[in-house]
Amino acid sequence: MNNINIPPVVKNLLIINGIFLFATWIFEQQGIALEKYLAAFYFDSPFFQVWQPITYMFMHADFTHLFFNMFGLFMFGGILEQKWGAKKFLNFYLITGLGALALQWLVQGFEIYQVTGSFVNDLQTLSVPQGDISKVQSVYFGPMVGASGAIFGIMTAFAVLFPNMEMMLMFIPFPVKAKYFIPFYIVLELFLGVARIPGDTVAHFAHLGGALIGFIIAKIWKDKDRFYRYYE
Repeated sequence: MNNINIPPVVKNLLIINGIFLFATWIFEQQGIALEKYLAAFYFDSPFFQVWQPITYMFMHADFTHLFFNMFGLFMFGGILEQKWGAKKFLNFYLITGLGALALQWLVQGFEIYQVTGSFVNDLQTLSVPQGDISKVQSVYFGPMVGASGAIFGIMTAFAVLFPNMEMMLMFIPFPVKAKYFIPFYIVLELFLGVARIPGDTVAHFAHLGGALIGFIIAKIWKDKDRFYRYYE
């Protein structure tokens, strides 16, 4: 990797995410599920731990999940890190990842509130209608893993800062500008999140949370830079 021009934060994030997946495989061979400890669970889940909002960003379900997230980080993250600098980019990455989890929790909390009338419940005494048991179980015992929220934040920031940058995409034989492709992708995620297609286990609202926070931060930083340049 030293022969490839990859900025230091992006390079280290690629390495760390790879190490986490490798460690997950190693521990699985010993009968230990790291996901139970390092994935992000709903904040009222008995499996929730305070470090999970950070560690979940580095956990992935499998190699395919890891590959596509790291491909997005490599493609878009390097440009942003070169523009903002290492510290600013790392802060952006972590904040968008936290924002992704926050929106996912908000949606999960609303689902639980609809069933129980509260965001926080005692599972040992909780009485749930038969038809809602699977919904409650999926929220309280379903882990969330992956850097997708942060990656969506990065892609959104890229579209804000470089809207006319043309990209060549798989299955599309012509270049597409960032300001068209990335908003389309976000709208697609919104549709999939609202549609709730059976069997879909992707945390679409986490993607939307990362995109929202990424847009806000990128817009603020962009306007601030424009302000300083104007008065220099």
